[in-house]
Amino acid sequence: MPAATGERLDDLFRAGAQDHAALVTAETGDVLTYERLQEEVAALAGRLAAVGVGRGSRIGVVVPDGPDFLLVLLALVALGATAAPLNPAYKRDEYAFYLEDLDPELLIVAEGGGGAVREAAGDSVRTVEIASLPERESPYEPARADDVALLLHTSGTTSRPKQVPLLQHNLAASARTIAGFYELGPADVSYVAMPLFHVHGLVASVFGALAGGGTVVVPRRMAPRPFWPQLRRFGVTWFSAGPTLHQMLLEREDDDGAPETLRFVRSCSSALTPALMERTEAAYGVPMLEAYGMTEASHQMASNPLPPAARKPGSVGLATGTQIRIVDAQGRDAADGAPGEVAISGPGVMSGYLANPEANAESFFDGWFRTGDRGVLDAEGYLRLEGRLKEMILRGGENISPYEIEEALLSHPAVSDAICFGIDDEKYGERVGAAVTLSGEAEPRELIDHCRERLAAFKVPEVVHVLDAIPRTPTGKVQRKRVGATLSA
Repeated sequence: MPAATGERLDDLFRAGAQDHAALVTAETGDVLTYERLQEEVAALAGRLAAVGVGRGSRIGVVVPDGPDFLLVLLALVALGATAAPLNPAYKRDEYAFYLEDLDPELLIVAEGGGGAVREAAGDSVRTVEIASLPERESPYEPARADDVALLLHTSGTTSRPKQVPLLQHNLAASARTIAGFYELGPADVSYVAMPLFHVHGLVASVFGALAGGGTVVVPRRMAPRPFWPQLRRFGVTWFSAGPTLHQMLLEREDDDGAPETLRFVRSCSSALTPALMERTEAAYGVPMLEAYGMTEASHQMASNPLPPAARKPGSVGLATGTQIRIVDAQGRDAADGAPGEVAISGPGVMSGYLANPEANAESFFDGWFRTGDRGVLDAEGYLRLEGRLKEMILRGGENISPYEIEEALLSHPAVSDAICFGIDDEKYGERVGAAVTLSGEAEPRELIDHCRERLAAFKVPEVVHVLDAIPRTPTGKVQRKRVGATLSA
């Protein structure tokens, strides 16, 4: 494809007045104005340049949420380098996979942190702490709009997770769309409730807010108890979270409730039930806007709009910054009102998975990207999703590959075969379940503990069934949905 044109990501962060608050640390109230943010990002970029980071460098980032994470990421963006943020909660074996797949030239970790990733990296990847970077700064060339800013993984169902390269102009376009669609401006204050190593928290809550010239309140550790006082303290006007987190926050609502400054709340990352939508609107006292996003589209693809336009329970809303079609297996448009696969096109959509021609051939046709989701458009253009054609498990907004859990189970010496599946759950959307066949002695609890040593907590199966044989098709493929439905009945 030809080189892309458009905005650099850091162009967005010049939208705010120089003396206006850009980032606020939720726990301390420390403020970085837009001017100070630009100065600190430029200084950190110079220090990173001094250790050899530049355009095209691929850098692993294992830094907890908070302003430090954002400064590192924005400094890498300024250099035209590629940031590959990884979940700080991963275990050694998980880091080992991602490091092998990403092949970063450098790992950036917090001071005294990153023990598991350091162990996984060994001597194969140079690791530096933010605080240990040299004070000297080296000059660097400005980034370009077609530099790869983020390299993220998305999970497949029966294959290795795929790498999603997002260009600066992809992310800038998505952030502009979010700012415009929700009418974000300098008076708006966003609260970052979602993790920053995902596009939901990063692109919506941070990039979109800064593109509107507003303020971003960033907690170093998101927790329900301090959440409500922090909303009130900083006059938060909007925030975005997954349905599971919304439910957890409502369960810990304090007597003073939501601040009067709130004007809307957003939900994304998994399906919002109409009942939870009604409950959240009653608690927050503002419209709840359900949205639809994915990593490959730099996050948002559709959303319910602000009043006075209609927000429809059970719908993910109208196309935002994208074109949306419903197609059949051959890529032909479905009949009006008929279900099919959701296909998208737009400036936020990646140009292709990294080094994965097979996945690209399956996912793209005539400039359109197949999302793997089944949906239907109503007469007014509102999209309703009817499930995932892909078999990824979606637990509380976290995408989980069954393949990864199966690999962990199969590493136990007593397991001869394994299958993982989602179990419908009102609170989390789905829970993780699994079934195994054994060649030796092992109890289900032992297998769950075995997974817990190798996987982040949200990926660990809650139940493991022991079967005589795992059903497969004649070609050897597992039937996750059927097995899951049978065992969950």
